[in-house]
Amino acid sequence: MENKFELEHIGINMENETEAQELAIQLSTIFNLNPRHGQKSEFAGDYFECMKSPFLGKNGHIAMRTSDLERAVEELKGKGLSFNMDTAAYDEENKLKNIYLAGEFGGFAIHILKK
Repeated sequence: MENKFELEHIGINMENETEAQELAIQLSTIFNLNPRHGQKSEFAGDYFECMKSPFLGKNGHIAMRTSDLERAVEELKGKGLSFNMDTAAYDEENKLKNIYLAGEFGGFAIHILKK
């Protein structure tokens, strides 16, 4: 059975905190979203993460969520994809919480998160 994936958010690489904040406010205004501050990024609602400095992916990242991350990893490996293990994050029970696929897709990194 195939895993179900849903779009979590789009991460947009910005050069600095000021640019990230300006873009988050602009996107919030356009789409009637609430801006909020994060440690590494500024958010426009739940949909846009404006990074305070460039991170993975030339343009940024696309975050996808799934309910069974371990099964999703196995499914994606079966499709020939690999993972950037340096980005793997685990919860307090040592279960995978999120990870990035290796490489870029249209200039974006792909971030897979546990729902």
